[in-house]
Amino acid sequence: FWDFLILFFCLPVVIFNEITKKRLLGDVSCRIVPFMEVSSLGVTTFSLCALGIDRFHAATSPQASTRPIEQCQSIIAKLAVIWVGSMTLSVPEILLWQLAKDTSPVSGVMTEYCTMKPSSNLPESVYSLVLTYQNARMWWYFGCYFCLPILFTISCQLVTRRIRSTEKKSECRGTKHSQCESHLNCTIIALTVIYGLCTTPENVCNIVVAYMSPDMSKRTLDLLNLINQFFLFFKCSVTPVLLLCLCHPLGQAFMDCCCCCCEGCGPDTASSEDSADSKLKTEMSSSIFFDKPRETPPPLLALGTPC
Repeated sequence: FWDFLILFFCLPVVIFNEITKKRLLGDVSCRIVPFMEVSSLGVTTFSLCALGIDRFHAATSPQASTRPIEQCQSIIAKLAVIWVGSMTLSVPEILLWQLAKDTSPVSGVMTEYCTMKPSSNLPESVYSLVLTYQNARMWWYFGCYFCLPILFTISCQLVTRRIRSTEKKSECRGTKHSQCESHLNCTIIALTVIYGLCTTPENVCNIVVAYMSPDMSKRTLDLLNLINQFFLFFKCSVTPVLLLCLCHPLGQAFMDCCCCCCEGCGPDTASSEDSADSKLKTEMSSSIFFDKPRETPPPLLALGTPC
């Protein structure tokens, strides 16, 4: 859902800015777009960590195949922690960016762009905190939003494989359950690989810009920033498709919803509903026929088990 928000709100703003050199929504978009993009990194990071912990619990559970389904309240609580934590850690981005205007030396047209410069109108204590965040932003990005999810996922996968390789095969761990667990582990690994590949260019650019910024032109910096945003949008586009392809129940439910909303599937849906209704009526009639006592019942005979 957060990837959808990024594509729905941030992508049009960036495209509009590149085409017209005007910032859509002005200073508001300069603050909201970086906030949402960093929050997206936090949501993905903490979600991968939560999924890694879940796979570890599934591997170490004594009765993994009979483990009860997690309740909705527990899932909502975890999602709330992930979302609120990610948005809280991204609050400094709102105070760090602001709108700036400059005249292009080539065309002479006034252009608008976002610059990373805290406002001088902030209170002194807040201003010092924002400056500290700006100085540590590169390594905070690299440590929290790049190293943490990758190392956490790798560690959980290694521990899980170690436990499964050393444990003895028991009756509670059937072949079907093992295949399901392996499929879920492959899904998490695929999500981590996509995330790592899409965030690597941004971290490399941040390190390069931090040490070579005085020697680089503004046009080069804008190009690097555009490349970083492109990879972020690519990650937000690929991740839902990857989930729908690898998670078969989710993909089937999504296709069923799309088929129900499509007009071309109306006759098929109606025919399937008619066939389902007729099948249900047949089952009900047969159930009534076999369960209803006759008016002149014959002597009872032994018919095997009570079932």
